[in-house]
Amino acid sequence: MLRVVICVSGGGTNLQAILDAIDSGRVTNTEILAVISNNAGAKALDRAEKHGIRGILMSPKQYGDRESFNRAFTEKMCELNPDLIVLTGFLVRIPEEMVKRFSNRIINIHPSLIPSFCGVGYYGLKVHEKVLERGVKVTGATVHFVNEGMDEGPIIVQKAVTVEEDDTPEVLQRRVMEQAEWVLLPAAIDDIANGRITVTDGRVQRL
Repeated sequence: MLRVVICVSGGGTNLQAILDAIDSGRVTNTEILAVISNNAGAKALDRAEKHGIRGILMSPKQYGDRESFNRAFTEKMCELNPDLIVLTGFLVRIPEEMVKRFSNRIINIHPSLIPSFCGVGYYGLKVHEKVLERGVKVTGATVHFVNEGMDEGPIIVQKAVTVEEDDTPEVLQRRVMEQAEWVLLPAAIDDIANGRITVTDGRVQRL
């Protein structure tokens, strides 16, 4: 059984997609241990509560400095000791020590086709705003392992989504979520839970 902790800052639509996939049997051999948010008002915590899943508030604002937060956050994760950490719109940089301790056990969903529109400053609606500003015709989403860099870890899976002429950032964001994010992330978790994905020498291999 793959024991998972999900980290999220906002509404938790990707969390809901995972929960729905587990409930419907599209994701198997998986248990959600806890949902961690840095935002006390995050709807994701309500979603967790409705599913009987432990919700945990871990915000840098609770601590005197970022070093204290990083230490507490890492200790909490070590206490939970998940097999996999899933970042779903989590707007807090993962401490380097946590990345090391959970090497190849942290994955993230990013709303673009990495290496395009990623890295520092590219998150949430900002990604889709930049996509439209550049006038690209195809965008998408990427699930990748997390390393010490920003959106630089090994790519697990990507899915392309067409950009329409009359798109607004909000409309494009919704299409990317529906057509790519909510499909890719549950599938990636199921692949990991059932041993179909491994990481060797920094590269993802499918078995």
